Amino acid sequence: MTFTIQAENGRLDKVIADHYPDITRSQAQKWLEAGHVLVSGQEQAPKYKVHAGDVVAITPPEPTPLEAVPQDIPLDIVYEDDQVIVLNKPQGMVVHPAPGHPDGTLVNGLLFHVDLSAINDVIRPGIVHRIDKDTSGLLMVAKTPLAQQSLSAQLKAKTTDREYLAIVHGTFKETEGRIDKPLGRDPKDRKRQAVVANGRHAVTHFQVLEQFAHYALVRCRLETGRTHQIRVHMASIGHPLAGDPLYGPKRTLPGNGQFLHAATLGFTQPATGERLEFSIEPPALFQKTLADLEAGIDKTRLVR
Repeated sequence: MTFTIQAENGRLDKVIADHYPDITRSQAQKWLEAGHVLVSGQEQAPKYKVHAGDVVAITPPEPTPLEAVPQDIPLDIVYEDDQVIVLNKPQGMVVHPAPGHPDGTLVNGLLFHVDLSAINDVIRPGIVHRIDKDTSGLLMVAKTPLAQQSLSAQLKAKTTDREYLAIVHGTFKETEGRIDKPLGRDPKDRKRQAVVANGRHAVTHFQVLEQFAHYALVRCRLETGRTHQIRVHMASIGHPLAGDPLYGPKRTLPGNGQFLHAATLGFTQPATGERLEFSIEPPALFQKTLADLEAGIDKTRLVR
């Protein structure tokens, strides 16, 4: 992986992350410190200021195979039977191991709690749908191959109920709406999703529950489940999620990422056919921020 500096100025670690969107700045720093990056044949520190004509050559280390291992991580279990588990995922927890997050995930905690060896997936056993790291709320997990097949089929047939609460920027003229826009990887930034003409079909329904001076509380119902769907769809109509570091403005409500909570989940129990419905309140920070807005307290500030 080689490129030549044209006219960039700035730190080497940042230049690498900007040039290769799939490489994070922290990852670039680790590679630089380990000698996996040469600048015109010489090792340099992450803070090295690049110059026009510098040739940056990166030799990535051999990837470490990912495999989820059991870890004693507390889980907030809302419901469990012999087929499924419903969990309340806290904000800040990654669902399954991935590059940059090899452990400490919800799956690591699940493997400590229950035997999922019958499901042939070493990274995502039992996971049939995901929610983002900084999104909180309800997640259903399959405990058996029967449940995995059934829950996946229900998602595909759009017979599950998935509703989210979100605090978004702006004031609405309408009280509800339907967003039908195809989503795919942003051609300008591989870390983001975007509305693209050749993207995958995606539909989000929204309803305004409360309107404040500069923000609103909305309920979003997923008809499909694409990556970052609610975040991208709401931003596309001029109402990005408050606190969203990828799709929102820099002046926003302070928090730990986007104010998005998977509040309601409904599905059919794979073995019995019983309809199961669950609801969970948002986390404390979400509720406190909402209470401030209801009281007319707007804490908008530059958060990044």
